[in-house]
Amino acid sequence: MASDQRFLVTGSKGCIGSWVIRCLLDEGTPVAAFDLDDEPGRLTLLASDDEIAGVRRIAGDITETETVARVVVEQGITHIVHLAALQVPFCQANPPLGARVNVVGTVNIFEAVDKNREQVKGVAYASSVAVFGPPDLYPDGLVRDDSPAAPSTSIYGVYKQANEWTAKYYAETRGIGSVGLRPFVVYGPGRDQGRTSTPTVALVAAAAGEPYHIDFGGHAVFQHARDVADLFIRVARAEVQDALALNIGGPATALSEWVAAIEDVVPEAKGLITHGEMGLPFAYRVDSSGLDRLLGPVQDMPIREGIQQSIEMFRDLLDRGLVKPPASE
Repeated sequence: MASDQRFLVTGSKGCIGSWVIRCLLDEGTPVAAFDLDDEPGRLTLLASDDEIAGVRRIAGDITETETVARVVVEQGITHIVHLAALQVPFCQANPPLGARVNVVGTVNIFEAVDKNREQVKGVAYASSVAVFGPPDLYPDGLVRDDSPAAPSTSIYGVYKQANEWTAKYYAETRGIGSVGLRPFVVYGPGRDQGRTSTPTVALVAAAAGEPYHIDFGGHAVFQHARDVADLFIRVARAEVQDALALNIGGPATALSEWVAAIEDVVPEAKGLITHGEMGLPFAYRVDSSGLDRLLGPVQDMPIREGIQQSIEMFRDLLDRGLVKPPASE
């Protein structure tokens, strides 16, 4: 328990945000949840009503500079995990709104820290592997922390690259250190939005005994949401002096292997889950040695274990009516 710390989680109703809160609840660290409204969102999938009642939930708009600064002061925040963002489809549908939420919202976080630098000790924020381009732009298709960004096919990736440069600006001109993490395909309970949510929806379908088609193929790096949440907490606590933008790694896994692992865990789902052929538009071989240097060797949850845990949770959530099979949505 870190009772001398108080975390602020923005985008707290999202998948990773809910898992960050779950991890902080497990260790007894006080946490304030910030989102557009004060509903618990996906945390209802991960925590009991009593646990949720113990989380300070704050309604506010990340695009409002003074609101963000006020929350940091009033809640006595010492560490920030900034996850508030619109995902790829929403950014493509409304680029101006995407820029306000994803870019201006991140500037507001750094402004709040700048005004309270003696109070706030650590900042972590979500970047994305979408800052990179397709595999053929990189030697051996491998992206390192310092590989050239090339998000030409995704306005979301453009916003994330802007956030990494924002972090560098505040480090160099204001002395505010931070760590941006670049997840790949995050999966697990709570992951139900964005194009790369479809492998998780496939898990729900398998647990419900229904067919489902994952709309992309190729290879991806699959990362369990709990593992990713834990990394955000750890890098916030690292209290770095510079602006780091670090890849989250893991083995490159073919979608055919992902489907085979589902069928191994749920034999009765054999033949129900299919996938597309075209891969995602960015590199899938990821070097994460920078994260290992910062935290020590990071252990990746084996794919089968992550699928097994997720299927067990989804079966329970389906029984309780908290998750619906894809065909009924």
